[in-house]
Amino acid sequence: MPRMVQGTHQTGLPFMKMHGAGNDFVVIDARATGAGVSAALARALADRNRGVGFDQLAVIETGNGADLDLTFYNADGSTAGACGNATRCIARYEMDRTGAADLTLRTERGVLQAVDAGGGLTSVNMGVPQLDWREVPLAREMDTLTLPIEGAPVATGMGNPHCTFFVDDAEAIDLAARGAEMEHHPLFPERTNVQFAHLVAPDHLRMRVWERGVGVTLASGSSSCATAVAAARRGLTGRKVTVDLDGGRIFIDWREDGVWMTGPTAHVFDGVLTPDFLNGLAE
Repeated sequence: MPRMVQGTHQTGLPFMKMHGAGNDFVVIDARATGAGVSAALARALADRNRGVGFDQLAVIETGNGADLDLTFYNADGSTAGACGNATRCIARYEMDRTGAADLTLRTERGVLQAVDAGGGLTSVNMGVPQLDWREVPLAREMDTLTLPIEGAPVATGMGNPHCTFFVDDAEAIDLAARGAEMEHHPLFPERTNVQFAHLVAPDHLRMRVWERGVGVTLASGSSSCATAVAAARRGLTGRKVTVDLDGGRIFIDWREDGVWMTGPTAHVFDGVLTPDFLNGLAE
């Protein structure tokens, strides 16, 4: 795991702010700065009043068997194995910077492929979904298609665990209360992301999300992938769907080689964390 380099405490630390469908990120390009991230820095940056604010923090490093290596942090300082929207945003940034039409990005999930989808959209293959209880992971053996929880949610792994409820009206759910409760359910030893979705049409879902280690977010790429996979497994939809989230629209296509996610990205601004801010961090 990268560590904060001492020199940045004297010169400041450059960062970028990006979002995908309102799912927002701070991105640190450690290739340029030589700097890494501590849990304390992640927590301080996540504070929307005293820091910058984000749903996830992403650190770019020189690729090892891929064009880029990515590490993700949640707002509580924990690491995340996958972050689809951040992967898509960073892929767009790098393709624009280099002129490439496609590239590979290594995450804890594995090496992911990204391509320019045209029309300002970027696609990322988030990999083959994890459908076995051990892979999600769950606390004990069970059918991941129907969990023994009220509401019979579906469990899916996309490099991080997901618990998806299909309901009559996702808008009517008390997301903050239900999400917080389910994140820590004992069936999920690593905690879980939580989604509530309803069917709009056979190829269209409305979904709202609670992210593990973060809370309510406007969008989540890996959650969109997990919800689309769960809906197809349940026979509610086909394998190619549109997902409407609180922050915008994402397109999911579950193919033989993995779950492809396509959507817009935004590079909002660049900034520099001051030496005073960095020196004030406490583990």
